[in-house]
Amino acid sequence: MPVSPAAVEVLRDLLGVLPRFGDWYLFGAQAVIAYGVPRLSADVDVTLRVVPDLTDRLVGDMQAAGFESRVTDADFVRRTRVLPFVHTATGMPLDVVLAGPGLEDEFLARARALDIGGLRVPTLEPSDLIIAKILAGRPKDVDDARGLLKARGKEIDQARIASVLRLLEEALGQGDLLPAWNAIRSRR
Repeated sequence: MPVSPAAVEVLRDLLGVLPRFGDWYLFGAQAVIAYGVPRLSADVDVTLRVVPDLTDRLVGDMQAAGFESRVTDADFVRRTRVLPFVHTATGMPLDVVLAGPGLEDEFLARARALDIGGLRVPTLEPSDLIIAKILAGRPKDVDDARGLLKARGKEIDQARIASVLRLLEEALGQGDLLPAWNAIRSRR
């Protein structure tokens, strides 16, 4: 199942803006689809490393490129680190997640360029995408992680996933990430 034409159009317009502001990658359902896992989705999710002082300019450039902001509350953006837009030409929602230090730095360094609809799109690496899906923890995210493991098994660094999830459990004070990963592996 290829990425939808509407999502490709969103990505085409993003490629005209985001690289001017910093490193970025596609994640979420569109990345899962790009890696060959059948999935329906009506939005696009990206993470961007942007200098905080440039956020207002980013919003202005996004609007000039055909993206309408879905929130006007600056506190929402500070609190969530998400800039929600809608692509006016397609009506497709877009969330630009502002990268924080640590794990997202690793994800940015490990992102790979994929050909999506003839575009070179930086995309979260499959093992890192599984980590992100396990962190999200919703049933559809667990299904996505399972689908990625099935579709890309040889590319998946299972030891890295376990190691990162162990570190995250310690840092977050929770114990459900490794069991979730083990359940995904056992039901593959």
